[in-house]
Formats: sequence, C-alpha cells, structure tokens
Amino acid sequence: MNYDLVVRGGTVIDPSQGLHKVADVGISRGRVAAIGSRLEAPPGARLLDARGKYVCPGLIDIHTHIYPYVTTWGVEADPTCLARGVTTPVDAGSSSWVTFAGFRELSIRRSRARVLGYIHISGIGLVYGPAGEMLDMRFAAPEETAACIEENRDAAVGVKVRQGRFQVGSNGVEPLRLAVKAAEMVRTGVMVHIGLGVPLPDVLAQLRPGDVVTHCYQGQGDGILDGSGKLLPPVVEARRRGVLFDVGHGAGSLKFDVVRSAFEQHFLPDVISSDLHSLNQEGPVFDLITTMSKFLHFGMGLDDVIEKTTVAAARAIGREGALGSLAVGREADLAVLETEEGAFDLKDTHGNVIQASRLIRCASVVRGGEVIDPSAYAGYRPRPPKPVEWRVIGNLDKIRPDIYSQLERKRT
Repeated sequence: MNYDLVVRGGTVIDPSQGLHKVADVGISRGRVAAIGSRLEAPPGARLLDARGKYVCPGLIDIHTHIYPYVTTWGVEADPTCLARGVTTPVDAGSSSWVTFAGFRELSIRRSRARVLGYIHISGIGLVYGPAGEMLDMRFAAPEETAACIEENRDAAVGVKVRQGRFQVGSNGVEPLRLAVKAAEMVRTGVMVHIGLGVPLPDVLAQLRPGDVVTHCYQGQGDGILDGSGKLLPPVVEARRRGVLFDVGHGAGSLKFDVVRSAFEQHFLPDVISSDLHSLNQEGPVFDLITTMSKFLHFGMGLDDVIEKTTVAAARAIGREGALGSLAVGREADLAVLETEEGAFDLKDTHGNVIQASRLIRCASVVRGGEVIDPSAYAGYRPRPPKPVEWRVIGNLDKIRPDIYSQLERKRT
C-alpha cells in the first residue's frame, strides 16, 4: 500500500470498532487505509512515532462556543480545540439563522478544524450572552431556523435552546417547544441547556429520542437530582426512551458532588463535552481533554472517556456515518494522546477541588491526513473580554453569582 503517512506503534483505541491494541495506522490521500502490525512505509512517506501513546479517532466536542469577534463568549477553534486533540468542535448555538453566514465565514472557513454548529432558536443567538436571548418570544424563529439548517446541512447539526430562568424569564418551556418544532421540520435534533428556574421534568417532557440535555451535572438547581441526592424519576425515564445526557462543563455547569451522586446511581454521561468559551478557557475547563481527565478520576476508563468523545459524540450530532471512527475509508482525523501520572488539582465550577492521579495530554493531531503539531499554537493568547461586554443589565449577581464573580475578576 502506498501510504502518505504511517502513525507508528501506538495503542489504537477505537470504540467504534472495539479496538484496543498496539498497531500502526496507515493513511493514504487523507483517509485511513489500514490498521495493522508493522505496516510498510514506502519511500517518502511521513512517519509519526506514537510509541507509548494512545491513538484514537479525532475527538468531537459537541458543546463549544467558537464564534469569535461577533459573540460574547466566542474563542478561536484551532488553538483551543484542534491543538488539544479535537478535530471536530461543534458550536452550541452561538449563531442563529441571522448570523450563521458570518459563522461560516469567520469560524468554519478560517479553521483547520472541522467546525460544525447548532443553530439557536433565538434570532439573536448568543451575540450578547449576558442578556437572556429568549426573554422576548418575538426572537423565536422556528421556520427560519429550520430553513437555515436545511440550507447548511454540511455544517448545521441541530437546534439549540437555553432553558434557564435567566434566558427565558417567565416563558417556561415555550422556547424549547418551538426549538423542537424547528427540528422536526428538518428531521434533526435539539440540544437544550438546563439551569435554575425551569423545572427539569417540564423540559424532559418535550424531548424526543436523540435530543441532548447539556449541563447534566450542573448543580445549580432544577437538575437531575432531588433534594436528597436521588435521581429524579423523569430523568431515568427520559434516558430509557433515548434522551441523551451531556456533560457541558462550562463556567457554571459542573459540580463534583452531583457527579459523585449520579455515578453512585450508575448515571454516567452519554457524551462528554467542554462548553469551552472565553470565560473558562483559562480554567476551570481549559479544554476537552482536561474535562475527560476529571471523569477518569471518577472511575471511567480511558476507553470509556474516548468513546464518549468520539463515536458517542458523533452519534449525538447525527454524524456517526462519517465521524468518530478509524474505520478504513474514513477521513483520517486522529488524536495521539498520552497520560501523565502525578497529583493534579482540578476544579469544578463551584470552587471544589479534586486531586487527580492522571491527566490526559495531546501529543499530536492528524486532521484529514495532515499532521498538526500542537506546539505550533503555543504562542496563542486568549483575547481578553472587553469591559464593555460585561455591562450587563438586570440582577446577574443574584441570578448567576458564579458567572458574576468571574466577570468581576476579569474586570479587575
């Protein structure tokens, strides 16, 4: 076989194929050509040494905010995602049917990563995140949202809606109902952000098999647990009928105590995502692989966390036929990972700290058959939020004290 690139000697972990073995990966013309022992590299082929490391499908982060310069929380995809092993970051509703053309220009076309996105049911999307985008129902646009998805099937994966009191006010689950309406028009899924102020059973009652609940371990109220720490029966029933539960770490949506209680009741995430944005890229999130490391600490295996960020993530966005696998013939997106042993303090979004014994790091990335050196982005410095962005209206300090305190620290 005339390979262009051979990834040599790593432990290949591909949950989509049940693979966990030391092997070479041969790549030809940007696609996986073979997985086997001691593949012969022809003269001129590039060799990528993965000995002592793990080779897996390129990671998929189904909840990021990567629409920079236009939206409040947007960051650039390549230094924050691609350089950390995420070959497919999915923006979670930063753009709307109004602004998706700009998202295509500024994020999709300018990134080496494969950028996809949910389209927000609100016409204003997350252009100004601190103001609730569905406080006014006039912003809801199901027909226009559906049309935008239909016209952008290559990049649009579904409909996003945020269902917390700060986002919807007194409108209850009506924004979600309209998001589901839009999704049904074009036969796609919904991702719903859950948060304080809207009862979770009301949200779950609107969802269909394959729809995604993000921030499932958020711990701010109106979550998956009752007052005694037990899973709510509607949560168990929703999972039984095929609703998916996603981590969506974020700046305010992961509480270790909720994770512990949920894991004790065998309620593990269907998908692990970061909710990476400008307020958490320097902590506590940092990147998807750090989020994965936190779930290693709570007892998930390396194969498990890779499964939740590859084939399971691809399935959640309806792309399992194309992404999340190293099957022969697939586009050659790979992450070469390693684990560092030690004692690492990792934080949730409520100020709690765990000491993890293993941390996942990204050694190299292959995107479409092209080797990408993460060190090439070492000089990247996040764009600091401008003070004018945080002149929020209303009582954010009372509704979301966690985010308010972070904004105050940024200002000072």
